[in-house]
Amino acid sequence: MNAPLQRSVTIVVGLVLTVLALEFRPMPLPQEKGRALEFVDRNGLELGTILSRDSTHTAFVPIDDIAPAFIGAIVAAEDQRFFWHGPIDAQGALRAFGDAIRRHAVPAGASTLSMQLARLLHPVGGGLFGRVEETVMAARLEAGHSKREILEAYCNRVPMGGNIYGVEAAALTYFGVHARELDVAQAALLAAIPNDPARLEPRAHWKTVRLRERLILERMVAQGRLKPDDARNAIEEQLTLRPQGAGIIAAPHLQFALLSQVPANVTVAHTTIDRPLQQFVETQLRAVVGALASHDVRDGAALVVDNRSGDVLAYAGSPNYFSEAALGRNDGVQALRQPGSALKPFLYELALERRTIRPNTILLDAPVSYAIRDGQLYQPVDYAGRFLGPVRVRIALANSLNVPAVRVLERTGVSNFLQRLHEFGFRHLDRAPEYYGLGLTLGGGEVSLYELTRAYVAMARGGQRVTLNLFAHAAPVQRMLETRPAAAWNVVTDMLADHYARAEAFGVDSILALPFPAAVKTGTSSDFRDTWTVGFTRDYTVGVWVGNFDGTPMRDVSGVTGAAPLWNRIMLHLHERSEPRGFDAPRGYRRVPICATTGRRPQPSCAIVVSEWLDTTDLRRYEAATPEHKGSTAPFAIVFPHDGDRFALIAHGGEQRIDIALAPARDAADAVTVDRRAVDRVGEAFRWPLHLGRHDIVARRGREVRRIRITVETPSQPRRPGFTDAALTQQRAF
Repeated sequence: MNAPLQRSVTIVVGLVLTVLALEFRPMPLPQEKGRALEFVDRNGLELGTILSRDSTHTAFVPIDDIAPAFIGAIVAAEDQRFFWHGPIDAQGALRAFGDAIRRHAVPAGASTLSMQLARLLHPVGGGLFGRVEETVMAARLEAGHSKREILEAYCNRVPMGGNIYGVEAAALTYFGVHARELDVAQAALLAAIPNDPARLEPRAHWKTVRLRERLILERMVAQGRLKPDDARNAIEEQLTLRPQGAGIIAAPHLQFALLSQVPANVTVAHTTIDRPLQQFVETQLRAVVGALASHDVRDGAALVVDNRSGDVLAYAGSPNYFSEAALGRNDGVQALRQPGSALKPFLYELALERRTIRPNTILLDAPVSYAIRDGQLYQPVDYAGRFLGPVRVRIALANSLNVPAVRVLERTGVSNFLQRLHEFGFRHLDRAPEYYGLGLTLGGGEVSLYELTRAYVAMARGGQRVTLNLFAHAAPVQRMLETRPAAAWNVVTDMLADHYARAEAFGVDSILALPFPAAVKTGTSSDFRDTWTVGFTRDYTVGVWVGNFDGTPMRDVSGVTGAAPLWNRIMLHLHERSEPRGFDAPRGYRRVPICATTGRRPQPSCAIVVSEWLDTTDLRRYEAATPEHKGSTAPFAIVFPHDGDRFALIAHGGEQRIDIALAPARDAADAVTVDRRAVDRVGEAFRWPLHLGRHDIVARRGREVRRIRITVETPSQPRRPGFTDAALTQQRAF
């Protein structure tokens, strides 16, 4: 006997002895039985089916839920005597053994389904010893399990091309049906794949896999498993593969985000999503981002929430989840980005609540600098690069003016503002107050669209924080800030809903102006990397982000031109059947006329009179200020600037001036001096040109004298872009 033959005989004998020795040591089958998870919307409409909860696309089904046509096809294709032999098919083994002797090679082929399952469960090495180990495991499987159990385990684990495993996953992926619904042609095609999953993957090798399908159908006929007419019909059937990604109908980002939160025994997950609304939002997101392509815009995201319940009605994380080239799997709802000015309303509410400012406070929008570390100066400026001078709180917030917001933050305190943001769920603002500095109100941190929209929902609810619901029938929303007064929130809401207040920056008829009451705020981060629009009616809150996932800047795109068009479309769609009611008036407040330049009760000399909300305390002071001819009892004061203010003298080709305003406004008998030099009066104010240094301003009215001191400084050179103390730049407001 020659050496190769002797070696083969030795191996076969050893193999048989090993099988006999281990016959009574059964090997258990794994118990993982993950089922495909179907997501549905709030009304039971299908959103999509996810095959597995790990990186492989697999889904377990019991053998009774597998079409008999597939059982017959897979047995005919892989092991036609499966039900009649043990772990080894002796007839096939002898044939393979004879072929090996003729070719002087290791025996190949003749693997039974039990041997294939053993290899799937515990991969072994190649060569003779690998085949011995595989056969031993097959014997142990057959010793402890019925043929039916082995066939069930095999059908759920067999490779079906790519990262797809099992007949249920393959049926859903390639044909959009469950394994129990496969017809003869579909079953035979799927049974063809395991022979060579790489070279028989249907989408890449359609003609090849259909040829093997035909071979399997012929085998089924020859084995009496299929009638000839049925085989001919199957061969002639025009099979159509389901498009890649078609298993997800809507809200793919949400489905994958929720995947790990669904218990393993659940096969249908009911979400709060409204599928028609979701599909509208996804379509409009693609349209808006596509229209901005010439401005280097590629990505965006949107979130829609029902204010009453906290239910998330639409969740769009990118324009196209299935576009790998566009990084579509990135979730813009959860991504961390700089919010620009979108946090300002929370600062103004906090300042109003603490009475740091009042609705009739006059804030200065003029060049200013703040000393920070390393001898640097922080000099916030506005998106438009100009200043409006003294402005009311309403004008400062509605037009998103940066300098007034920084002044309010300076008075309120960075640590206090940061604590309030933490209360409203901005958990990613986790640095110390010193890290953010006064730039915190201009976007000096990173937040997600999810966090930002949730906070605006709380604003719409008068300061009541909510937990957003993603699963239907979730627990009631949490109300965490109910003890705080809602009046200040209502005042801020009224300001954000005022078309005329924002006219200076946006115009009265901008895309932010809807035909029904809606409060809205935009934001743009430095270098146009992120644009935001978040706003609400009584019923819904809509948050939108537009930018680029890779962080590249957009070209000339701000919040009102980038994110606002999508916000506008969604809001109009939400309210196309019924117009929302107006917002609640702030409790304990009353609208009264005030002078636009002083913030006080109008005097005969006041040129512009507007209305503003004042609370009980403010009203007492207001009513105490009688008209001039009856004798004023209001205190004499320098309204602007404030004691300790710092101004930056910026060279721009013209003289830089500020207006010194007194209150109550009187006649020319008033006198103002700066460093003992008289200042000319222009209207109700005294206009003074800025000069470097410290300056004492003195105002006199009869025997009353008021003094303040201000500082005028030269701007420092910013070191690098950013918002923190160590990274200063011009901040953009809108």
